[in-house]
Amino acid sequence: MAFDKTTKLQGDDQAYTISDGIKKFSLRDVGFNESKNGSFTLLRSLDPTSPYSATVELKVMVNSDLSGFKMAAVAGNGLREVNIFKMDRKDAFLEQFHYIMENLAERDIIVPVEH
Repeated sequence: MAFDKTTKLQGDDQAYTISDGIKKFSLRDVGFNESKNGSFTLLRSLDPTSPYSATVELKVMVNSDLSGFKMAAVAGNGLREVNIFKMDRKDAFLEQFHYIMENLAERDIIVPVEH
């Protein structure tokens, strides 16, 4: 998966673009971890009943020069991408997903793309 300026979750109609006002301290404030190569990664559980042993996690990565990002919903073990829009518990997962995305938008990290 390559870093892009605009991306969306598998199965989602809503796309998101990286904000022009993104700052490294904003990424750290919301819980992104910086790797040795300078990229940032955020892992958040989408399972509201079990946040510590998640069945599905949202993984968001931002490249080191803050020009692109990628995101995916992954199985709890992190090995495969899943489509939360087709899962039995999609309503609970989507509620968590939208909450996380709203928080990232409020912090000027991402911007929802108008349809």
